[in-house]
Parts: sequence; C-alpha cells; structure tokens
Amino acid sequence: MNLLHPASWHDYELLDSGNFEKLERFGKYILIRPEPQAIWERALPDQEWKRLAHAHFSREQNDKFRFTDDVKGGWKKLKEIPESWQVTYQYNQLNLTFRLALTGFGHVGIFPEQGENWNFIYDTVQRWKLNKPRVLNLFAYTGAASVVAKSAGADVTHVDASRPGLNWANQNMVLNNQDNIRWVYEDAFKFVKREVKRGNKYNGIIMDPPPYGRGPEGEKWTLQEQLNELVKFSRELLVDKQSFFILSMYAVGLSATVGRNVVLSHFTPSETEFGEFYLHSKQGKDLPMGTFVRFRNF
Repeated sequence: MNLLHPASWHDYELLDSGNFEKLERFGKYILIRPEPQAIWERALPDQEWKRLAHAHFSREQNDKFRFTDDVKGGWKKLKEIPESWQVTYQYNQLNLTFRLALTGFGHVGIFPEQGENWNFIYDTVQRWKLNKPRVLNLFAYTGAASVVAKSAGADVTHVDASRPGLNWANQNMVLNNQDNIRWVYEDAFKFVKREVKRGNKYNGIIMDPPPYGRGPEGEKWTLQEQLNELVKFSRELLVDKQSFFILSMYAVGLSATVGRNVVLSHFTPSETEFGEFYLHSKQGKDLPMGTFVRFRNF
C-alpha cells in the first residue's frame, strides 16, 4: 500500500491542522476549513491561525462529506479576499489554471490531494495521445481531471449531476484555452449503464464518488451499496489495452483495501497501485485525504 502526497503544487500548501480544522494556502489566500479527521493538537497557536487566515468556514454540524446539499455553516472573512481567484498547477509540460471560489459548502473548487492522480492521468494519456484516447470522468465536479486529460490529448466526457459544477468545469476549460469537452448532466450510475447498452468504449475511466448523493432526477447514490455494481458496469466500458482506471474515495472508515477488493473483483490488471493520499505539512501533522486504486493496461 502506497502513501502519496501531491508534491507538484506551488500554489497550494497545508500550513497546519488540528482541532477538527485545517489551515491551507491557496495561491495568495489562506483559509481555515473543517477537517473531521484532524483530531490532534495544532502545531501553531490559535492566534497564529487567526492572524494568517483570510477567511474561516465553520459548520453547525460535524459533516464528514465533501459535497452535500445539507451542510449548514458559512464563511467569515477575516481579511479582504475576493469571491473568486485563480491558482496554477505545473507538472512536466502541464501548465494549468483553475478557478477557485468561496462556496456555501465550504469547498473552493479543487481537492489538492488529487494532484497525484492528475500526474498519473497526464503521463498515461501522453503515451497514447496519437491514438486520441477516450477518457470518461465520473462524478467529475469542477473538472480538474477533465482539463488534465484534455491537455494531454484525450477526448474527454465529463459527467456530473450538478449544474453549478458543470458550469465551473466549463470555466476551467476556457481558462486553459481548451474546447470540445463533452458535458453530461446526468446521474453517473445511470449514464454508465446506458453507455454499456450503447456499446461505447473508453481508454480511461476516472471516478471520485461521494459517500452519498442525488442525481438530477432525485436518483439516490450510496457508495457502500452501489460502488461494486458501478465498477462492474465500468468494466464493460474499458478497453483491454492502452487503458487506465482510477477510483478515489473520501469515505471516512473505508480503507484502501476496500477499493482494491472492489476493483479486483471485476478487473484483472497486470499491476495495481492502491493506497492513501495525504497532505504534507511542514509545521504540523500529515493529513490523510482519502484512498485511491488505479492501474494501467499497456
């Protein structure tokens, strides 16, 4: 099992964590956000957090999930900070810009730990770009992975059940002088089943499913009840050679071995990489940020 942290970042930094919160720098701005796994003591004193931070998001309940509609809370601005700004990400020949914003859910538009998956996507697609590989991004959020795959030379289909998420992803595409990403506003599970019936195939499948969610027509998604079936259907969509698969999970309590067992129930790759993402802090403790399973077939 591997422990990976996103070492390519210059515009993101975890400054400290503890007491159920994290102190992060996104470009020029420093934020305090909830982090239910940070049950330890902070390295920096509370007054230093307040001195550094531009804004603080607090929740009325101890919500453990990334992106749910029932989160209660809000931002308190401690210094002047715009409603939206941009950060850049560089890896080898990859130079990207992402739009960030303070949202009512407490997220800002990217999950920094996913940088390791972005590098994996870029390296993989670059190898096969002459064949114009097709990549499917499920639960695709604001489209960072879609933009990475497109930048590397892929034909990208981006699926998400949130209209604001799709609009944000489109802004990220335009920011990076791209076009022709296929936007699909649909429940990811329903879309995958339809694609199987259509006989469509992909060279890459990326999925970062939430623990719980709702589709555009009220479809219920529960990770523990439906992930196995989703991966089973996804097997029908992935070509045997020149292909890759990525599953990320941020469900507290589910280990990387759970994801690995699900994936290996339906795929037989020659080599599988699995483990945990974490954010490294120079001041405080390393912060776990979910699990991953991924493989390539050549």
